[in-house]
Amino acid sequence: MESKPLIEARGVTRSFGRVRALRGADFAARLGEVSAIVGDNGAGKSTLIKILSGALQPDGGELFLEGSPVHFQSPHHARELGIETVYQDLALAPALDVAANLFLGREMRMPGILGLLGFLDDRAMRKRAQEEIAALRVGLTSVRQPVMTLSGGQRQAVAVARATAWGKRIVIMDEPTAALGVRETQMVLRLIRRIRDAGIAVVMISHSMPDVFEVADTITILRLGRTVRQMPRSEASMSEVVAFMTGATEESIIESERGQQHVTD
Repeated sequence: MESKPLIEARGVTRSFGRVRALRGADFAARLGEVSAIVGDNGAGKSTLIKILSGALQPDGGELFLEGSPVHFQSPHHARELGIETVYQDLALAPALDVAANLFLGREMRMPGILGLLGFLDDRAMRKRAQEEIAALRVGLTSVRQPVMTLSGGQRQAVAVARATAWGKRIVIMDEPTAALGVRETQMVLRLIRRIRDAGIAVVMISHSMPDVFEVADTITILRLGRTVRQMPRSEASMSEVVAFMTGATEESIIESERGQQHVTD
C-alpha cells in the first residue's frame, strides 16, 4: 500500500510580475524515497523547490506537511520543521574547515559561563561533524580541512552532510551532480541513496536523465509551469520523460487525432 506523502503541493502558482513561473504545479515526496523534479529550462523547477523550502511564497495553491496544511513563512521556518536545502552554489565558506561549515549559523557554545561569554565548543562541533561525515561514508582526511582544499564532489558531500545533520525529514537538492566528473557524480549519487535509506525524503532537481533514472523512486515532470506527469521511475522510460518535458507527447496526440479525423472523413 502506497504511503501518504510527507510533503505535498497541489495546484501551486507563482508569478514574477507578468511572468507566470508556476501555473498549477503538483508534487509529492515520501519518506525513504528520492523524488526527482525534471523539466526544461523555464519549466518552474527552481521556483517550486524555493516554495517547498520557504524561500518563496506561493500566489495560490496549497502545501501540506504530513497531511496538514502548512505555510512556510521563511527558510528558517522550513528548517525548524526539518526541511533542508542544498542549492547549486552550496553556500559553503571556503576559508573555514569542514566542521565549521557544518555548524555555520548554528555554532555550539561552551557550557557554563564560557558559553554565555560567546566561546564556541570547537571540540564538540568537530566530534559531531566527524560522526555526520562517517555516517555518509565520505572519504575526507579530516574535518579540520579547509573547504577550499576539497574537490567538487567532496564539497558537495560537505553540503549534503550539513543538510542531513539538521534536516531529519526532507533534504532538497538542486542539481547535485552539476559540473562534476563521472567519479564524483557516482559518489554524490551514493550519498543520495544513503540519505534515502536512512528514511529521509530526498527531493532532487536534475537535468541529467541518467542520474535521475539511477536514483529516483518517483519522477515529477514540469512543463511551462505545470505538472504534466507524475510517475514511478520503474514505470517510466527516458524517452517518455523527455517527450513530456518537451511537449512531444502533446504533438503526437494532436497528430493521432488528426489521423483519426482524416480516416473518418
